[in-house]
Amino acid sequence: MYRFIFILLSIIVLSACHSDEQQGDFSFTGIKIARYDRLQYEATVQNSFFSLQRMNTEFAQETRLLIEDVLDLGAVNTPDINERLCAYFSDSILVHLMEDVEEKFKDMSPFEKQLTRGFKNLKREIPDLPIPKVYTQISALNQSIVVSDSVLGISLDKYMGTEYPLYKRYYYANQRRSMSPDDIVPDCFTFYLLGQYPFLWMEGHRSLMDILLYRGKIAWIVETILEGEVDGEIALGYSPEEIEWCEEYEDELWEGMEQNHYMEATDPMVIRSFISSNTRLSFKGQTIPPFLGIWLGMKKVEKYMKNHPEIGMKNLLENTDSASIMED
Repeated sequence: MYRFIFILLSIIVLSACHSDEQQGDFSFTGIKIARYDRLQYEATVQNSFFSLQRMNTEFAQETRLLIEDVLDLGAVNTPDINERLCAYFSDSILVHLMEDVEEKFKDMSPFEKQLTRGFKNLKREIPDLPIPKVYTQISALNQSIVVSDSVLGISLDKYMGTEYPLYKRYYYANQRRSMSPDDIVPDCFTFYLLGQYPFLWMEGHRSLMDILLYRGKIAWIVETILEGEVDGEIALGYSPEEIEWCEEYEDELWEGMEQNHYMEATDPMVIRSFISSNTRLSFKGQTIPPFLGIWLGMKKVEKYMKNHPEIGMKNLLENTDSASIMED
């Protein structure tokens, strides 16, 4: 009787563990975005000493990143750094920008839900991947996403929408296409994964092929964990017309790259032309979509992973043998 009870309990425990594994929770309940940008506004525009104290105590790492890396105002422990910070954000354009950000992003819960879903899907594939603390900031139109050891910062002032008047004064159309709220979550995962799995600049591993497949891996994972169609709409912001164009000419594009020996190229100008939004390349008299090389790399990775589903995302990210993916 006791032996039967022990076996029954063992089955229940194992079943519960298996159920948790299937759900992929991994003790991760969800993303909650800290509104650091509001503290910035209160501290600098409203001259709130209490908010400034909170920036330096509760958000010490975020404040250091903002001051030293994003704004480059000097060391965070410089005696007059608080005065410098307040003076910097007293600019009327930045004050207006911060007010517009608050009006546009009153509720961050839709982004929290998308980030939670994406991280749960990612943790299911890579359980030991750390979950960063996510916060919002005002970067004064500097870095869109800031990634450090344990934090991920979203510069809301870089996602006000493609038609935002201030953007039209300072950015080209190809730059503005990645500055809408829809780009926030894909950008978070893209830069997070780029930080967790940086490109290895090894000897014999820095050609256009290596970089396209590296960026293609990241794009494929972003589209997959956000449950997209792996067509470039999510990770690259492609329109239906751009997707259709790429799919129509995919094989010919690969052939053209091989004939021109682009795949072995290490020239930064050549590489940039394939992964940048500011592309001037044309094909058959047509201007190609931006990030075309990343899209091509993503499609190669998609085919490879369909043929080798046992590999998983972790092994894919750690694989530096580009030739094996190309030859598949």
